[in-house]
Amino acid sequence: MREWVKEYMMEPNLFILFGSDHFWATVISLILWILVPLYSKNSLSKRNQNKLGIALGFMVMSNYIIWVILEGVAGTFDMKLHLPFHLCRFANLAIPIVMIYKKNRLFQILYFWGMSGMIQGAITPDVTHGFPHFHFFRFFIGHNGMVLTLIYAIVVYELKPTLKGLWESFLGLNLFLVLAAIINFGLGSNYFWICEKPLTASLLDYLGPWPWYILVGEFVAILHYFAAYAPIHFMNKKTVS
Repeated sequence: MREWVKEYMMEPNLFILFGSDHFWATVISLILWILVPLYSKNSLSKRNQNKLGIALGFMVMSNYIIWVILEGVAGTFDMKLHLPFHLCRFANLAIPIVMIYKKNRLFQILYFWGMSGMIQGAITPDVTHGFPHFHFFRFFIGHNGMVLTLIYAIVVYELKPTLKGLWESFLGLNLFLVLAAIINFGLGSNYFWICEKPLTASLLDYLGPWPWYILVGEFVAILHYFAAYAPIHFMNKKTVS
């Protein structure tokens, strides 16, 4: 079984940036981002709304856990590659807490992480395998599924991002950066892309060489955060007026 899983996890199935797999994953995600929260809000009881929200949270979390288990079964688990010290993985593990307990402060942090990093990841995905490989689903569930869950929390749970939450999330981002840097120093890893840029195309390619892309990335993150906050801010103003 180990050899079969190892061969499957490593089999060639190239993902093409902006190819048909990428296009359809994006289109389907956009549809789900709209339809799932609206359907739940307008058609489900409170109890079933909570059940669906919790299911979404655990779907995103279990996606990462299943990957780690498969790497373990295949004998390819690597402390330098597979720990949850990339922002998206840590967020994937934390999102069920929001969906079960409706923890507002954690929601604030994950919302701004998600709507900046996750959407950027969906546009320029760090994924090596195309549809229908597990790695394809792993990536898009972990990123686009995370965005769906956050939108669900806004529409159905009525958790609202705030300006205070924006700055708390930015502080959390930098604390996570420090944590990832410590882990990288200890393991010789490259979590959070602190030591070098990812091999696949990403926004970091346009932010200068190391280490300057980390500093420039701070300003880009702030811009992304305010872009994520703007629609909520204008909707709140419209509601008040």
